[in-house]
Amino acid sequence: MSHYRRPFISGACIFFTVNLARRGSSGLTTHIGLLRQAFAATRAERPFTINACVVLPDHLHCIWTLPEGDSDYPTRWRLIKTRFSRELPKGPLRASHIRRNERGIWQRRYWEHHIRDDADYAAHLQYCWFDPVKHGFVDDPTDWPYSSIHKVVREGMYPAGACHARMHPPTPIPNNPSGAGAHAPDIRTMRAHTHHMPHAPHATRARTRPTCRSGRA
Repeated sequence: MSHYRRPFISGACIFFTVNLARRGSSGLTTHIGLLRQAFAATRAERPFTINACVVLPDHLHCIWTLPEGDSDYPTRWRLIKTRFSRELPKGPLRASHIRRNERGIWQRRYWEHHIRDDADYAAHLQYCWFDPVKHGFVDDPTDWPYSSIHKVVREGMYPAGACHARMHPPTPIPNNPSGAGAHAPDIRTMRAHTHHMPHAPHATRARTRPTCRSGRA
């Protein structure tokens, strides 16, 4: 049994990967409205900044910054998962799900990484944006509708032409199970910006077709 103890740092900037229980499903994008509502309700109750977010069909990546004096990200994820799950039919349940009063929607654990510096932030920011390209959904990060990259481009903090994966392929991050890219805009400007859950633009060329903290699902 692992005895890993997670850091709880006041006001930390943290990268997360959170997965549905059924890999290959499309629950997050199919029910993107429910996911936005779960985030909004949780942020209203326990505020935090969303620096970046990308939602794929069966998993999502976020970078959050917690308020000063607050290190309680597990409760926030528990609330988000619970609010999303209770609006959906239960998934396949094991005995452990029943004991924990879980609905079998989310994987119980998730990946968390505390951002160390600007370079680390830039790499994980790029991973959020390029993940839809890595999974083959689109050829360019700006073609994926469920990404905070659209707000960044609209506000002129990242030129649209710089987003092409063919021009700037991301490089892997050591010790990151997902890998990530390192080309990024002005990081201090980006970190000062608050984003909400990504909304789909009116048009997209997306093609149709991710460990760990425990959290109830």
